[in-house]
Amino acid sequence: MKKLALAALMGTLLMGTAMTGSASAANIGVSMAQFNDNFLTVLRNGIIDYAKTMPDVTLQVEDGGNDVNKQLSEVQNFIASKVDAIIVNPVDTDATTAISKLAADANIPLVYVNRQPSNMDTLPANQAFVGSDEKDSGTLETKQICKLLKDGGKGSGANVYVMQGQLNNQAAVQRTQDIHDVIATSDCSFIKIIDQQTAGWQRDQAQSLMANWLTAGTPYDAVISNNDEMALGALQAMKAAGVDTKTVIIGGVDATQEALASMKAGDLKVTVFQDAAGQGKGALDTALALAKGTKVDKAVWVPFQLVTPENIDTYMSKN
Repeated sequence: MKKLALAALMGTLLMGTAMTGSASAANIGVSMAQFNDNFLTVLRNGIIDYAKTMPDVTLQVEDGGNDVNKQLSEVQNFIASKVDAIIVNPVDTDATTAISKLAADANIPLVYVNRQPSNMDTLPANQAFVGSDEKDSGTLETKQICKLLKDGGKGSGANVYVMQGQLNNQAAVQRTQDIHDVIATSDCSFIKIIDQQTAGWQRDQAQSLMANWLTAGTPYDAVISNNDEMALGALQAMKAAGVDTKTVIIGGVDATQEALASMKAGDLKVTVFQDAAGQGKGALDTALALAKGTKVDKAVWVPFQLVTPENIDTYMSKN
């Protein structure tokens, strides 16, 4: 699968889509995994705001409510209403085979966004994925945490906790594998994972999990989280327990506004920018291209970027 930066994506798709404008009216169904998520809200608004620049494009945007069956029902409703294309941010990436079949049987183009479908290798001809390569996300995060631990004198041995997203989610699986892969290298082999558990991408679950770890009393040097929401939950638990969060290394992924504010305050030490709005725009461009019969790549990649206190100002207004 060819990797494309966002600029290349826009250039390629503009030839087949935006240069012709919205020459014919298009009705696009959008099913988000959930509305109650900061990053996914930016992604959803990216799709909506971009659609507003195209007068003949109409969106039907639905909340999957983090429920696989509800999302399947939404896709069925889109098909029944004869939309021109469907965009899905999947609740469960293991359920995408069923979604793909529904769309393919109805001959309606389908674009997955942000969360890579488990059936990526067998997507039908009029289906695609727009997102960021998760092999980079956890890798960038963990390499930077490894560096910070070394810089802090922990190169002879460091204990870390790992917070995972939903275990049935491809991004959580890959980001966690990234962590293990980095730690397996000679440069970072001094790091030991003392516990690894899921907090379901959620701040409140992460706060409870971190509180349990703190109660156990095992010494730790860092927390590597699959996303910013869980990293922020861990920080809340630490503050509630009287931990000096300026001295602990906490990392996440997404570079949400709250995460960047935490970094500015000296708490969050590492995050990775995932271009939510860019993914949203790319997904809509891809859906419109497929609806017009334009050929697109099966996977369109929007690069991840490491964010640290040194370069944070570049990202303050992006997500």
